[in-house]
Amino acid sequence: MYHDKRVRINRNITSPQVRLIDMHGTMLGIKPLIEAVNMARGANLDLVEISPQANPPVCKVMDFNKYLYEKEKQERDNRKKQKAGVLKEIRLNPRIATADLHTKIRHIEEFLKEHNKVRVTVVFRGRENQHRNLGEEILLSIKDNLSSVGIVEGRPSMMGNRMSIMLAPSGKPPAPAKSKTEQAPGE
Repeated sequence: MYHDKRVRINRNITSPQVRLIDMHGTMLGIKPLIEAVNMARGANLDLVEISPQANPPVCKVMDFNKYLYEKEKQERDNRKKQKAGVLKEIRLNPRIATADLHTKIRHIEEFLKEHNKVRVTVVFRGRENQHRNLGEEILLSIKDNLSSVGIVEGRPSMMGNRMSIMLAPSGKPPAPAKSKTEQAPGE
């Protein structure tokens, strides 16, 4: 039978006395180890040390295989919930056309709505390095267009021939656009 080495059961428990919890979750108090093991055997269950650092250790009468299954299931659920946001990168040229820029902004918006971080990088080549203000203007327009779904982490940074900013999801849902029927007269 496989069992987790970190969890002691039955005769592997070393403490002479244990704080005992029965199979229904009722605290029975401090009992000698032998009495607790016999009680577990009488119910065809195991005595499982659930809190070894307590004084005396806390033990519970339960099915050890079920305990391992529940513990593994809990760890799987915790790993699922830990989904870290992926870092996406969008690279642009300082001479990007307006329509292409809007397409890139839509892609960035989708990434942010999926709770991913996005690094937007403007790559300068050759003489484009003399016009870094164009790259800064592009990054600022992206920042302004995406202010409803993302927040900028830090200022635009320069590394060699690349200027970039980091966008993180803001967490708040974007405000829905008003339809023609919802607009107040005169708008």
